[in-house]
Parts: sequence; C-alpha cells; structure tokens
Amino acid sequence: MEHACLECGTRLLGRIDKKFCNDQCRNAYHNRENRDDDTFIRNINSILRKNRNILKELTPDGKSKIKKHQLEQHGYNFKYFTHVYKTKEKRVYYFCYEHGYLPLEDDYFALVVNKEI
Repeated sequence: MEHACLECGTRLLGRIDKKFCNDQCRNAYHNRENRDDDTFIRNINSILRKNRNILKELTPDGKSKIKKHQLEQHGYNFKYFTHVYKTKEKRVYYFCYEHGYLPLEDDYFALVVNKEI
C-alpha cells in the first residue's frame, strides 16, 4: 500500500505511518491547518497587549484615578482582560496581566498594579 505526503502528494518511502516527505511539508501543512486559530489568538493577544500598555502608561506610580472616557480615548477595550480579582469586601478588579482597574462611582476607575504576579 503506497502512501503520499499530505502536503505535496509525493510518494512516501520508509515507515508505514509516515505522513510527510520532509519537515518543510510538515510545517506548511500544520501552518495552513492552524491559520484561522492563530489569527484569532493573535488578534486577542494584540488587544490585551494594547490594554496593558494603556494601563501601564496611565499608572506610572502604581496607583491612579481616572475617568472612563479617558481610558476610552486611549483606545482601551473593556471587553478583554486576563483575569478578575474579588476582594473580601466584594470589590471586583479587572486585570490585564499585572495592571488592573477597579470601577468606582461616577465613571471613575482606580488603576492599580499587582506586583505579586
């Protein structure tokens, strides 16, 4: 029973479970198969990186207070964050890696840095 490379169709010699004729064909095949997933993940990571950089820029001393519209003007996307931290007092902090915020009254946000991460 003859087998062909899954990428280029070349006849395979050697092991019976061999799927590709060389590393180039193997990499090309897997890159094509994962392209959609990789694009989605790359886009989300880009948004998270941008959010983190915005919070970092606005929190030079480790803590600050800012209005929501200022974050939005910088392009902050509230839909994406890496994790949530809830305090004993039921306050909810939203983090992009080590930089985060706590929603306050009147559209204010307390920006913080978690140095323990």
